Amino acid sequence: MLFNSLEFAIFLPLVFIAYWFIFHKNLTIQNLFILFSSYLFYGWWDWRFLSLIFVSSLTDYLIGIQLAKTVAPPKRKRLLLISLGVNLGLLACFKYFNFFIESLVDLFTTAGITLNVKSLQIILPVGISFYTFQTLSYTIDIYRNKLKPTHDFIAFFAFVSFFPQLVAGPIERAKNLLPQFQRPRSFHYEQAADGLRQMLWGLFKKIVVADTCAVAVEYIFNKPATLSGGILLVGVTLFAFQIYGDFSGYSDIAIGAARLLGFDLMRNFAFPYFSRDIAEFWRRWHISLSTWFRDYLFIPLGGSRGTRQQRIRNILITFTVSGFWHGANWTFLIWGFLNGLYYVPLMLLNRQKKHTAIVAQNRIFPTPGELVQMLLTFLITLVAWIFFRASSLQEAWIYLNGLFSKSICLIPLAEIKSIQYPLLKGCFFCLILVIVEWFQRRQQHGLQINHLNGVVRWVIYLIIFTITLYSANYHDPQEFIYFQF
Repeated sequence: MLFNSLEFAIFLPLVFIAYWFIFHKNLTIQNLFILFSSYLFYGWWDWRFLSLIFVSSLTDYLIGIQLAKTVAPPKRKRLLLISLGVNLGLLACFKYFNFFIESLVDLFTTAGITLNVKSLQIILPVGISFYTFQTLSYTIDIYRNKLKPTHDFIAFFAFVSFFPQLVAGPIERAKNLLPQFQRPRSFHYEQAADGLRQMLWGLFKKIVVADTCAVAVEYIFNKPATLSGGILLVGVTLFAFQIYGDFSGYSDIAIGAARLLGFDLMRNFAFPYFSRDIAEFWRRWHISLSTWFRDYLFIPLGGSRGTRQQRIRNILITFTVSGFWHGANWTFLIWGFLNGLYYVPLMLLNRQKKHTAIVAQNRIFPTPGELVQMLLTFLITLVAWIFFRASSLQEAWIYLNGLFSKSICLIPLAEIKSIQYPLLKGCFFCLILVIVEWFQRRQQHGLQINHLNGVVRWVIYLIIFTITLYSANYHDPQEFIYFQF
C-alpha cells in the first residue's frame, strides 16, 4: 500500500478511528490492532512475504529471551550468530543471490570459462533491508547488554512491523520505539496536528517535487550520449532533488502518521543539501541508516581509532557496505566507495565534526564562504548520485563523459523539447522547496510554522494541499524510490 494512494487515504483514517475510539482501553488489544493493521498494510503488495517478517520477528524474539538467560560468552555468541544468519541469510537470498551468481559468471567469462549457471526469478520483498536492520539491532543490543529483552511478543511483533516505517524507515532502535509499545498512549491534539502538517509536507515533496522531477530525469538518464553537458547537469541536479523529495517525503509521512497514533519516530533527514562538507551531509541524510552503520559496523571495526591506514579502511568499508545495502549492483558499491573517499580527507584532518550547528544559525543568509562550501558539497554529491541513478557502470561512465565536456555550459532546450514543461516545472518546485526549507532549517519539517499568524498558516496549508491534490496521479501513483532497497 502506497502512502500516495487512495487506498492509504482510506486505510489511515479507519485505523486512526478504530485505534483511538474502539481499542484504546486495552494496551494489548491496541497493540494487536496495530500488528493486524501493519500486516494488512504490508500484505497489500504480496501476502506471501508476510512469512519473512514473521520468521525474522519470531527468531529475534526468542533469541533475545535466550540471550538474557545465557551467561557463557560462547553460547551467547552462537545465539547472536543464529540471529545474524537467519536475518542476513534471508536478505542475501532475496536481494543478493542473483548479483553474486551473475558476477561469478562474468568473472569466469572474462577468464575464458563459460559457466551454465542460471539466476533465480526472485522477487525482492519490499522493505526487507529496513526491517532486517531494525530487528537485528534489537538482538545486537541485548548481546551487548545495552537492552533487556521483552516477553511481550505482541508488542515486539508490532515494533518490527509498525506500518508507518515498515517499508522505508526510519530504521528505529528497539530502545526508542519498543518502550512506546509497552506503555499506555494518550491522544494529544498538538502532536496529531503536527503529524498531519508533516504528512502534508511529505506528500508535497513526493508528489509535487519528486514525481515532477522524475519525468525529466527519466528522459535525460535514458539518453545521456545524445545530450549536451548542460542538460546532463540539469538532469542529475533534478535527480538529487527527486531522490531527496521522494525519500525524505516518505520519512515525513511515516513520522507524521506515527504521531497520529501517539508514537515518536526518530528524525531521518535534517535538510542535508545545506551541508558544508560531506561529513555534515551524512549526519543529515538518512540519519537512521548512517547511525546504524556507525554503531554496528564502523565502531566495531575500530572507528576513528588506530593507525591512519586502519581509519581509512574502516571508513571505506563502512561506506562501501552502505552502498551495497542500497542495491545489488556495482553502481551502488561505487557510489558508497566514492562517498567514503570524500570523507577520508576530513577524517585525516580531524575536521569531520567541524560543522555540527545549523548553517547561518543566527542569520537569515549564509556568508559567501558558507555558500561556497554548500555548493561544493552539493556538486560532489551530484557526481556520486550519477552512479546511484545509473543502471550500469557503463551508463554512469557515458553520463560522466558527457557531463564533463565542453558542452557543460550549454543548455539547448531544443534537445529536450518534449519534456520542457515538466523540466521547467520541476526546477520551479525545487526552487520553492529550497526556499521553504532554508527558512525552516531550524525546525523539524517545512510546515512547522506555528509562529505565523493563524490566517497566514491556513492559507499556506490550503495552497500546499491544493497543489498536491492537483498533481497527484490517482490511477497510477508512483512508488517511492527506496522501496527497491
